Amino acid sequence: MDAASEHQTKPDAVREKLLLRAADQPFFNASPLTLGTLSDTQTADDLMSYVQSFSRDAREIFEHFEFEGFVQQLGASNLLYQVVQRFAAIDMSPQRLTNYGMGLVFEELIRKFAESSNETAGEHFTPRDIVHLTTSLVLTGQEQKLRPHGIVTVYDPTAGTGGFLSESDEYIQQVSQDVTVSLHGQELNPESYAICKADMLIKGQAVEQIKLGNTLSDDQLPGEHFDFMLSNPPFGVEWKKVQKAITDEHNQKGYNGRFGPGLPRVSDGSLLFLMHLVSKMRARQEGGSRIGIILNGSPLFTGGAGSGESEIRRYLLQHDLVEAIVGLPTDLFYNTGIATYVWILSNHKPAERRGQVQLINATGRASKMRKSLGSKRQFVADRDIEEIVRLYGACQESEESKLFPVEAFGYRRITVERPLRLNFQASSERLSKLDDEKPLQKLEEAEREALKVACATLDPEQRFTNREAFTKALKAALKQHLPEGMKVGAPAQKAILNALSERDPDADICLDKKGNPEPDTGLRDNENVPLDESVFDYFEREVKPHVPDAWIDEEKRDPLDGRVGIVGFEIPFNRHFYQFTPPRPLEEIDADLKACTDRIKQMIEELSA
Repeated sequence: MDAASEHQTKPDAVREKLLLRAADQPFFNASPLTLGTLSDTQTADDLMSYVQSFSRDAREIFEHFEFEGFVQQLGASNLLYQVVQRFAAIDMSPQRLTNYGMGLVFEELIRKFAESSNETAGEHFTPRDIVHLTTSLVLTGQEQKLRPHGIVTVYDPTAGTGGFLSESDEYIQQVSQDVTVSLHGQELNPESYAICKADMLIKGQAVEQIKLGNTLSDDQLPGEHFDFMLSNPPFGVEWKKVQKAITDEHNQKGYNGRFGPGLPRVSDGSLLFLMHLVSKMRARQEGGSRIGIILNGSPLFTGGAGSGESEIRRYLLQHDLVEAIVGLPTDLFYNTGIATYVWILSNHKPAERRGQVQLINATGRASKMRKSLGSKRQFVADRDIEEIVRLYGACQESEESKLFPVEAFGYRRITVERPLRLNFQASSERLSKLDDEKPLQKLEEAEREALKVACATLDPEQRFTNREAFTKALKAALKQHLPEGMKVGAPAQKAILNALSERDPDADICLDKKGNPEPDTGLRDNENVPLDESVFDYFEREVKPHVPDAWIDEEKRDPLDGRVGIVGFEIPFNRHFYQFTPPRPLEEIDADLKACTDRIKQMIEELSA
């Protein structure tokens, strides 16, 4: 570059800025060498000298690729010069190939290599059909936000090789002119990060906002908020390595941090990424934000009332952030064939969507791959993507689309108690259970034997159906037959009652010290009451007719609203689209079985012949 010699003596930072300005690109190379002028005798040294002459951001990309190691391998195999000459023979100058065109070439190379190594590709590379669908769902109908001469920010916290960022940029440029798209992302894997950053550089994008590191434990864009967010976080990956940092943020910052509503189980961090994205939403008065995130089925329903997962769903739904969930076909990803879902979230819903969630069943909209790529055996064709986006945009009920009020996914889990009913008897079988009671095992052997002898004086044939009456008889026997001065503490007495009792539905109810029925933990049950219904009305209608002696434990109250019952939220997606298929007639099944047994008989006869 001609400007290079002028600035050799300048300080590095100043020199870098001057060369970037002279290059009129987001990167430069100050070497006098080109790929075509590299020496055939010291190709490796020349090539590394050429690479070291790139600007700082570009040099970092080569470092994360561990480029020098590959150069040495090719050099040792006497292949390096040949490979360099092949690249030098292709004219990829800006005059011949635009930044956008170069980006397409680069993405095609990434796609080819990702598909050829599909065992790990799924961790860092989202199939382009899924990227296109998710981006279209998030950006459709957003013309107001994509007005000309505006600035739009897009963010991906699990950027991978940059697929979502590239696709959103392309989409926005197609639907609106003269929009400045500012791309932001963070990626954990150094090589994927390098690919993403290279893609951004090639397309003329600023790369300062593409960060390397763990998004959950080390958010490198803190305090930033974005117009659109897209993400495909890893499915079912545990977050144990960053558990302390996340738990500390949850406990210390609460709702002022990213994870206020709750934490999911450590075996799956998907919902942590979702909460992270929600924390990056612009305020509604500033235009709000939209999120598209791909999740497996677990975040829809894992965790009962009061669990971290349920509380996260509760927060999202009660704050009316969930706009739509799209169920995708299976076998769409390179490294897994499981069911997946696209969640669309917004804090600026249009009036007709407020208080509602749209579920779209697109599981039947799959096309078969001509050749499988790992677990990817199917893809979503462009025509199906357009139809899914149309279904979403229409926001109407159909065979594939259902609309539900937010409350439809909520319930209260009430604890239903039933009274403890026991009979008591000093039979030899029950007396033998005294040795299994831990409080009695702690006694001296002589004391334990004395207790057993005293209990054995009770009539083995008499069965008590009232605990108070049996306790009175037991105390009398112990007082009469225990050695003088030996006292029986409450734990030991409770252990004797436990050993000599059995549950009996016909026995009297056992009462506590206040005279109230004592609950039987073995008969304790839970009922999930729809959120919009009175728990007491539900109990009287659904429970009381079947178990008249039951009652609701009114001490179990929701910590947030203080009402009876713990609030839970789940989204039973498949239940809402289930279609009953009646079984075949018995005659038809019998005929098939007979035909099968006849074939088996024939085969056996042929073998015996």
